[in-house]
Amino acid sequence: MLSPFFKNDQPIHLERFPVAQVNRSLQAWDSADEYIIDYLQENNLLNENKNIVIFNDSFGALTVNLFQHNLQLIHDSYISQQGIKYNLDSNYIDLDNISFVDSLTRIDTPVDIVILKLPKSKAYLEYQLQQIQQCANNDTLIIAAARAKDIHTSTLNLFEKHLGETKTSLAVKKSRLIFSKLDKSKKTALPKPKVWPLEKTDFTISNLANVFSRDSLDIGGRNLIENLPTVNGAINVADLGCGNGVIGLAMLAKNPEINLHFYDESFMAIQSTKDNIINNLPNKESQCHFYVNDCLTDVESSSFNLVLCNPPFHQQAAVTDHIAWQMFKQSYNALKKGGELRIIGNRQLAYHIKLQRLFGNCETIASNSKFVILSAKK
Repeated sequence: MLSPFFKNDQPIHLERFPVAQVNRSLQAWDSADEYIIDYLQENNLLNENKNIVIFNDSFGALTVNLFQHNLQLIHDSYISQQGIKYNLDSNYIDLDNISFVDSLTRIDTPVDIVILKLPKSKAYLEYQLQQIQQCANNDTLIIAAARAKDIHTSTLNLFEKHLGETKTSLAVKKSRLIFSKLDKSKKTALPKPKVWPLEKTDFTISNLANVFSRDSLDIGGRNLIENLPTVNGAINVADLGCGNGVIGLAMLAKNPEINLHFYDESFMAIQSTKDNIINNLPNKESQCHFYVNDCLTDVESSSFNLVLCNPPFHQQAAVTDHIAWQMFKQSYNALKKGGELRIIGNRQLAYHIKLQRLFGNCETIASNSKFVILSAKK
């Protein structure tokens, strides 16, 4: 899709990732991206080579405009990293000046400009503000951006709390910029994981800042845990979109001989999963394997006897079922003959239609007024 940005007087193409999405009208940039670039250019802030750290550049709109500078791209999303690489390649931009950094890595190099696209999670925003506090200096230009409706007084208070004096711009195309001046006296440590007891067990769950259902067990996960299968022997099981790993943890406790493979696109999710296995079932760590991945991309066919999944129905702010559909198709490929995909979903999402089309069968394991647990076998 042609973007409003240009490289060498040619329009830049930007695509959401993965590229094979049904809703092709969704853009890979927003007005906040445009506002940031316009501000930097209009104020002549890019005339010299800069060391720039960019947080949460979803699909590379900022990166493709700033690639001539030294860039560090901070993400918790593996898919965003892959999307940026795809869009850089599509626009014939090499990676010489660009470093991809996961959300758990400390930034130690000098920084001239920090750009932050506001994340959805308040806890993750606080985490990233404290990352900025650690890497910025008194001369660092700190710019954040989001839709105007997502910037509240409480948002600005967080910037004041962790960084220092903060002000906002006027709204342009329903987006707004936030500017902070670093006050090093506000330096604080990165927040510790959120810890809570897993109901009806002796387990304690630990969640890093950007992990789904950070504060408690989500109701969908609770329903799936109550309807996990009993299996025999050391079969291979995948917890797909594992989040904090609570589904796989419960499956391993119920079936202690299995080999368990955890997949998620969030670096914090996979680290939380590792922590939860080590803290709760340390003698089972050797039976567990952890992967940051785009669903089951490039996983060898016929790898698993069972795939467990609580699929998302959104990507960032966009409501979409393409991730669930990708999970189902890749699960079918990754399952052995006779293997099972067991999922939970909201009733109105009608996942049974997709599973019936793909597997040729679909059984309802359990249901209530909100959720349904489905099983399909290869």
